[in-house]
Amino acid sequence: MEQPDDELICVGHILGAQGIRGWVRVFSHTSPRANIVNYGPWLLECDGRREWVDVSGRQQGKHVVAKLDGIDDRNQAEALSGCELFISARQLPRLPAGDYYWSDLIGLEVQTLHAEPLGVIESMLETGADDVMVLGGDRERLIPFVIDEIVREIDLEARRMVVDWSPEF
Repeated sequence: MEQPDDELICVGHILGAQGIRGWVRVFSHTSPRANIVNYGPWLLECDGRREWVDVSGRQQGKHVVAKLDGIDDRNQAEALSGCELFISARQLPRLPAGDYYWSDLIGLEVQTLHAEPLGVIESMLETGADDVMVLGGDRERLIPFVIDEIVREIDLEARRMVVDWSPEF
């Protein structure tokens, strides 16, 4: 499935075994969390090894539980603890214009309306009200991701974002 030009996106990691029949508990980066099982197959990365696996699963409490093809007992499931889960960007549905996946935003250079550099988006935080961009650079900055009010322009091709934000903040 993976082509050399595929962009891989980390969608979660395995927390540990769930039960005795090979199920695993998964920490999901998707929203909602249970969506992770809709993006199969997953590229399972463990200790530098990568393998595509088919998956099924469901939400259970605050975690997701999943059944990976070929994993049939607790010992096999426990051995996967800590493994990261990736998908190809092509597996994600297209978004309407003006909507973005966090993976599209991470790595963008952020600058003010006056072209002053503020840093690079290293991660995103979900706060309940507005998402927050975590910028690395000369210092860490937290900037709310509010389209039109703060975020004025996003150019994914140029890997750049323009914000109405003071460098003093």
